[in-house]
Amino acid sequence: MNLIDSVAQCRTPFVVRDDTSGQVTALNNTADCAEPVARCPLRYVLSDDLTRLCADLAYSKGARTVACTDLLHVPTETLWVEWCNEPWKNALQRYGFPLIPAGAQWVGRRGAWIRSARDGRRGLVRTFWSATAADVLASSVEAYFDFDTAAGEEPDPIDRQAGFAGRVYDSERADDDILGRCFRFRYEQSWSEYYGSAGLSSELSFALWRHAVGTIAMDIPMLLTFFLLLATRSGLPQRAQTFEHLNRRRRQRGKAPLLDHIEVHAPLLPEYRECQRGEPRTSRLSPRLHHVRGHLVRRGSQIFWRIPHLRGSTRSGAVRTRTVTWTFEKARAG
Repeated sequence: MNLIDSVAQCRTPFVVRDDTSGQVTALNNTADCAEPVARCPLRYVLSDDLTRLCADLAYSKGARTVACTDLLHVPTETLWVEWCNEPWKNALQRYGFPLIPAGAQWVGRRGAWIRSARDGRRGLVRTFWSATAADVLASSVEAYFDFDTAAGEEPDPIDRQAGFAGRVYDSERADDDILGRCFRFRYEQSWSEYYGSAGLSSELSFALWRHAVGTIAMDIPMLLTFFLLLATRSGLPQRAQTFEHLNRRRRQRGKAPLLDHIEVHAPLLPEYRECQRGEPRTSRLSPRLHHVRGHLVRRGSQIFWRIPHLRGSTRSGAVRTRTVTWTFEKARAG
C-alpha cells in the first residue's frame, strides 16, 4: 500500500498524556491531515530509480555548483509526493549524512504534502513517514518557503502565521543555499503550544527542536530536485495509476478505496556496469577503478549533469557517455 493511502485512511488521533498531572492532549498529526491529503488533485509516487537519481542530484557534493531558484515552482496549489525510504536512505549514507540507526523514519515509505500559492513560488510543506501500514506519523514541524526571497531578507509564511521559525543552512553553499535563504521551519501550532507550556529547559527545548527539524529538513533537497526535473522541457516519464475495478471490489468488501496517483520514473540515462570485486587488473599502469561522484553545472537555461561513473580500467565495462543535459524554457529561466 502506498503511503498516501495509509495517511488518507488514518482515523486514530495522536494523543499524549502527562505522567505527572495526568492531563491528556491531542496533537495535530496524521488523522488530522487525512481528508485534505486525500483531496490532493495531484499525487506523485516516485519509482526507486527516480528516487536514486533525485538523491544523487540533491546530496552529491558535486551538485553544489548550480543556482536554480528561478527555475523552481510547485506545479499545483496542493499536491502529494512520496517515495520508498530504502534507496533514499542508501544515498544519504553514500554521501556521508549521519543517520539514527533505530530511527523509524528510515524505514517504510516517506511523503510530503505541499500547499502553495497559485504561481508555485511560495508555500508550506509537511512530511509523513511509515514503518507499517498502521503506523503512519506526520512531522511536528512544517516548512514554509518563498523562492523569491532575496539575500539578507526573510521569507514570509504564506498563511501569515506569526511565531518562532528556525533556519537550516549549509555553510559551504554561500552562493546557492536555497534551503537557508528560502525556507524556514516551525512547529505546527498545536505542537508549538504543547511544548511552550511544558516548562522545558533551554537545553531540552533545543534538543527536541533539532530532532523535530531533522524529520523534515532532509526531505527538502529531495523535493526541490524532483520539482526541478519535473520542470524540464522533456519532463519525466509518467504513468497514471487508476484502481476503478479494484476499488469496486474493495467497496463491496467494506474496505476503503485506494487513491489514484501518477507513477514517475527516471529518464533514460547512460549506463555503466558496477565493478565486480576481485576482478584482475589488465595492467599495473592502469589507474585503479574507482567511482566518481556526479557534478551539476548550470549554463543559462540548461543544466548539465555529469552522472556518477567509473573511472580507471574498462574491464568492468565502458561508460558510453557521462553527461546528461536538461533544458528549461527560457522564459522561466529568466
